[in-house]
Amino acid sequence: MNYTFNFRDIWAQTDFILDGIVVTLVLSVVTMIAGLVIGTSGAAAKLYGPAWLRRLAAAYVEIIRNTPLIVQLFLVFFGLPSAGIKFDAMTASVIALAINLGAYSTEIIRAGIEAIPRTQIEAGHSLGLSGAQVFRYVVLFPALRLIYPALSSQFVLLMLATSVVSQISAPDLFHAASIIQSRTFRDFEIYAVVAVIYLSLAIGFKLLFAAIHHLAFARR
Repeated sequence: MNYTFNFRDIWAQTDFILDGIVVTLVLSVVTMIAGLVIGTSGAAAKLYGPAWLRRLAAAYVEIIRNTPLIVQLFLVFFGLPSAGIKFDAMTASVIALAINLGAYSTEIIRAGIEAIPRTQIEAGHSLGLSGAQVFRYVVLFPALRLIYPALSSQFVLLMLATSVVSQISAPDLFHAASIIQSRTFRDFEIYAVVAVIYLSLAIGFKLLFAAIHHLAFARR
């Protein structure tokens, strides 16, 4: 093999890479929060909503979970402008990622809620709590404790999936890598560096979620 590895040109683009990392982190955190809100609402709709709302939530989950993320992203960024609704790349990315994560979170949270014993819910009602209070204090927190590992894993997968937004020129890490590759023609070097960065981010998120689990659940 005559190929000579040269990372010098890659390190010269460090500021550009750091900007991409920041965008990836912002996209990940904002989408995690939005997806969790959507997932919680979707789970509540599927379990406690009227029939029409349950059907609507079920249709949303099935459609999103059975279509590719990149198709959903393209529909938001390229498709909606045909209907007069236009978003910039970052906004479209957040919307598409949040909708996608929300569908998966809906099923995870629903499973956690259904795992709560019926007697526990009845005890909350017997104490005079309203339906909303029972859901918030008696159902949701214990359910989150049960589903936290699955939910945090889904969040990490979401962070890795943010790389798809480079397809609409959102300035994330992978988009930065593509531009650096076109400037330096150092394909292996830049994508090896990016792979290590994504791996480091994934491990960092896992450690963060483990710390949150310890503070929020393990110590209680």
